Formats: sequence, C-alpha cells, structure tokens
Amino acid sequence: MVGAGYLKMEEVPSIPRLPRTPAITCFAPLDRAVVAPDVVIATGKPGVLMRLQEAAIRAGAVAPLPLLGRPTCMGLPAAIAHGTVMSTGCVGNRVYTALGDDELYMMIPGARLNDVAEAAATIASANDALRAYHTERRQSLTT
Repeated sequence: MVGAGYLKMEEVPSIPRLPRTPAITCFAPLDRAVVAPDVVIATGKPGVLMRLQEAAIRAGAVAPLPLLGRPTCMGLPAAIAHGTVMSTGCVGNRVYTALGDDELYMMIPGARLNDVAEAAATIASANDALRAYHTERRQSLTT
C-alpha cells in the first residue's frame, strides 16, 4: 500500500489495530452467527446509516471518531475500542464485497448492538415526525 502511494508510512501508526491477532475470525450473517459478535458490520446508503448512527448516539454507543476511510478493516478494532464508527470503505474492500459507490459501512460493537437496536425505534419515529414537519415547512417557505 505504501509502495503504490495509497498510504504514507507515517500514517501507519495511527491506523487502529487489535492488541493481538485473533485466534479465529468468523464472518456470518447476524441471524446465523454461532458466537456472539465482537463487531456487527452494517452496509447501506447514507440516509439509512444516518438513522442507525443517530440510534448509536442516542444509545451512548458512538465513538468520538471522524468518518473513517482507508483501510476498511481498521473500523473493526476502532469499534471494539471506541464504539460505533462509520467508514467510507476502501478500494480493496469494495472490489471483494461489491459494495456500491453509493454505500457506506457502519461497525457496531457487538456488546452494544441491543442498545442501538432499542434506540432505533425511537429514532425512526422521530425522523418520521421531523420529515413531515420539514416537508410542510419547506412547502410553506416556497410559496
């Protein structure tokens, strides 16, 4: 990555990493996971992930980190250490996963997943109410 100009060597120490190499790595759809996840990876369009991010904020499960970029894999240790993070992904990940150019990632610590899921219903309802309010207000402002 450094040789190709993708990363600068001075960036490498700031890339979040796990304190030790995991003995096992398991990827599975959440409903078919055979062990409790350390991190849940969600993908989606920004509008959908916006609401999930708002739920993580409401649940107190969001990291005080900016939107992460390359490499995508740094989102996993960042989520474990700091809380829910969002990532733009990286070119390698997008090639292997076929993630669309209009999609992003969110990494949620497995230990906080239920908290985020519980907050999601409130956030969905609030967004519906705010959408109706702003739609009506926009109409009144443009006439």
